Amino acid sequence: MRLAEALSRRSFIAARMTELRKRAVGNAQYQEGTEPAEDPNELLTEYDQLAIEFETLVRRINATNLATEFTPGTTLTDALAWRDSLRLRHRARVELADAATAPPNRYSRSEILRVSAVDVRGLRREADDLARELRELDNRVQELNWTTEVVD
Repeated sequence: MRLAEALSRRSFIAARMTELRKRAVGNAQYQEGTEPAEDPNELLTEYDQLAIEFETLVRRINATNLATEFTPGTTLTDALAWRDSLRLRHRARVELADAATAPPNRYSRSEILRVSAVDVRGLRREADDLARELRELDNRVQELNWTTEVVD
């Protein structure tokens, strides 16, 4: 199985587990004299089976990420941490620039005018550069995901 397929399966399992959990909780009680729409115990059993598969898949994905070279001297795990860091740095700049350009809360000329404490243009440029770097890194990660076999 390719890494991309394992990641897709992991995502599907996580979504299915969320659905099963909500359905089980929704059927935990029912009106006396009626039957629940679904048996919460059966849903919980399916949930537990998927949780075991999820755990196994995550272990294999993590082992693969650690064993896969992204660049010389760098693992795929390192690249994923770098990608997460880029996302955080990008988001911080976008949010800061957005906050600095929010419309002023000024109702009349006699009120105090709020001014930006940061260089919005510079932040937007930095955010754009980080977004480009993030896209390029993500493309390389995706390419590796489709060419790497998951370890057993």
